[in-house]
Amino acid sequence: MASFPGARIEGGLRRESASGSRQYLPGWAAALATLLIFAALGPFIGSTARALFVLACASVGWWAWRRGPAAHVGAALLLLLFTPFVRRLVDLRLGYDTSSLMLVGPLACLMAPLYHLLEPMASPGRMRRMGPLFIVIGCVVYAMILTMFKGEWLSAARDTVKWIAPLLYAMLLADAADMDEVLTAVTNVFAITLPIIGLYGVFQYVDPLAWDRFWMQNAPITSIGQPLPYSVRVFSTMNAPAGFATFTATGLLLVWFRKSDWLSQIATAPAALALSLSLYRTAWISLIVAMLFCALFRPTRGRSFMMMFGVCAATIVALTSTQFGESIGARLASFSEGSRDGSARERLDQYAALWNLSDSSLFGAGFTTVDTGVAGAQAVDGMIISCWQSMGIVFGLLCLFALVWVAVSAIVGAWSDARSEKVILGAFGVFFIVQLPLAGIGAGEVGFLFWTFMALALASFPAPGPRPSAEHRLRR
Repeated sequence: MASFPGARIEGGLRRESASGSRQYLPGWAAALATLLIFAALGPFIGSTARALFVLACASVGWWAWRRGPAAHVGAALLLLLFTPFVRRLVDLRLGYDTSSLMLVGPLACLMAPLYHLLEPMASPGRMRRMGPLFIVIGCVVYAMILTMFKGEWLSAARDTVKWIAPLLYAMLLADAADMDEVLTAVTNVFAITLPIIGLYGVFQYVDPLAWDRFWMQNAPITSIGQPLPYSVRVFSTMNAPAGFATFTATGLLLVWFRKSDWLSQIATAPAALALSLSLYRTAWISLIVAMLFCALFRPTRGRSFMMMFGVCAATIVALTSTQFGESIGARLASFSEGSRDGSARERLDQYAALWNLSDSSLFGAGFTTVDTGVAGAQAVDGMIISCWQSMGIVFGLLCLFALVWVAVSAIVGAWSDARSEKVILGAFGVFFIVQLPLAGIGAGEVGFLFWTFMALALASFPAPGPRPSAEHRLRR
């Protein structure tokens, strides 16, 4: 495995030593420079700017990985958060790009260091822990073959990359990175970016800017609201309310539980309000359940109760003292509608439609869903529907089993070792289990979050294998 600045050998594995955030900055600066350059010059370069942006993101991925896994994770996160915004600036001048080529940029960043997987893995025990990831890869390959047999080569390539890139990246990260180092890097990036995307999201709701309105009028997403003041389901710098809300909820969870200074906590207020204005109930539920999970453990219990009180207070203020209260209140009221809720009816109709299919529900239809413009998003709701439709009952259930396996492993890890880092990873296991039947978590941008956190949880488990003999333990 490649050597990184400050790396050390521990149990045959290379890991970064804690050397401070200064080591991360070159990788993060490269990602930020790429975003700023293409935001400013991309609209004037012409259509080639889109392909150049993808190449630039791949270069950022190569450069950032040389600075270490934590630097690379931070750079990839910055690209995922702000690439859709840069894409909208370019599209406003050059015209809407139906291929969404620029959204491939963050995936290119993830794939840039994957050549290290060709090298012998440092720990066979660690690779055995990656078993559920290999199961998902097998299921994705099956769906890819189905798609290719139907002649849908573009769909096969597009969706396979969206699934495989975060998966392989997580396997590489698990072998090369330090759990606390990566969590610290991701938390620091969110601590800086949450106030930005939160303020932008609130302003977007009040008065969407020209590039946002243009994109809303052309994007094939029907649940994003209207390009009018106070009619937008906030997506901020990202490409859809669901992706923005999931990333924001993830960032809030990290900052609230891993940052001790009050300035960082207070600065998340705009992001929390923007999360409410996304009207994405799945992220709301996931965040609350994850906080309740943290309340079960002593290291995070006090912070959990404090944050839940803050969320309740902020919700009451938003409902009663701001002009956003009507939209948020109407969305909260929809929880009491049960099966009468429009989203619930749509999901039930999807299950019924799949069940009534003859052969395709058993063997799967492959990756033939409509791309909604979000990296990794499916045209159906939830992983159960997505896996059932693309992989069929047998391989779909196998894929779902592997997804639940890794999430439950993270939860079990928190119960066996109640350090705050493990509790946070366990909370993300709960977070994504809640999302699994309601949202797509396995591919693209959300897949990056899911597989990164879950791979860190799997990699932190003791390596399976025979117990060392007494003589060996004495020699150690």
